[in-house]
Amino acid sequence: MKIYEIEDHLYLIDLPQKLRGFRKFISSWVYTGEFNVVVDVGPKSTINTLVEAIKKLRINKIDYVLLTHIHIDHAGGVGEFLKHFDAKVIVHDKGKDHLINPQKLWEGSLKVLGDIAKAYGEIVPVPESAFVDKIEGIDRIDTPGHAPHHSSYVIGDYLFAGETFGVFHEVRNELYQRPATPPKFILEIAERSIEKLEGLGKKKVCFGHFGMYKDSLNIAKYAKKQLRMWVQTIFDEVSGGVDDPEKITENVKKRLLEKDARFSNYKHLEDDIKEREDYFIKNSITGMLEYVKENML
Repeated sequence: MKIYEIEDHLYLIDLPQKLRGFRKFISSWVYTGEFNVVVDVGPKSTINTLVEAIKKLRINKIDYVLLTHIHIDHAGGVGEFLKHFDAKVIVHDKGKDHLINPQKLWEGSLKVLGDIAKAYGEIVPVPESAFVDKIEGIDRIDTPGHAPHHSSYVIGDYLFAGETFGVFHEVRNELYQRPATPPKFILEIAERSIEKLEGLGKKKVCFGHFGMYKDSLNIAKYAKKQLRMWVQTIFDEVSGGVDDPEKITENVKKRLLEKDARFSNYKHLEDDIKEREDYFIKNSITGMLEYVKENML
């Protein structure tokens, strides 16, 4: 467990998993100000780690849990977390029932993620009484794209963007940024969500994966450009006659590493993190490939 004090009243908790390369990836944000907030608790497997970190910060009460979406690596542990803290939970309406009765969410996670889901741990139900619709001083914004039930949150100058802008990592004083576009991906919806956050003006963006960047407009501008670049590269590959998904993924990744400046910083990642990223890069390309086949061919 590592606690990063990002700014006064804002902490980033690294939640490493017992999976190769799953460090500096899954995290929780802890904000202490007019209220104490946790943004995304992570999976059940590291709830004890998160609780220990909160206690180490001498925080005795958590008022609210904000969930950017209900994917197991962000929200799978919320039911377990509530056994430790009597917090209220805010999440997109589309996600609420899946957390109250998580069997389908768990089965879907197993189907898509397999052993990764097992390592994260089975989802514990959340009591219906734990949910609230809104909190004064916190703005929830619908940002579908990564998922139809995705939300972003604004507290003052902070924008908790989940995966709206993709995945972020600072490495060797360079920015690594890539889309997070699993199936079912719809380009126009993802772009509108980015533009919605752009409309907020310059904020300090707090990523679901991983860390903070102090200029959300810079990140948003690149995220839009990057989405178009990746979709066009996949379209060009498929239009060129390649139809094997594995070959498409291999070729597209190679081409993007040459022309996508921030994605090209993949070369600076440590080997185990590269392995982790390879899995999710393939997932993002798969989501875009389905979009290209359905809408551009």
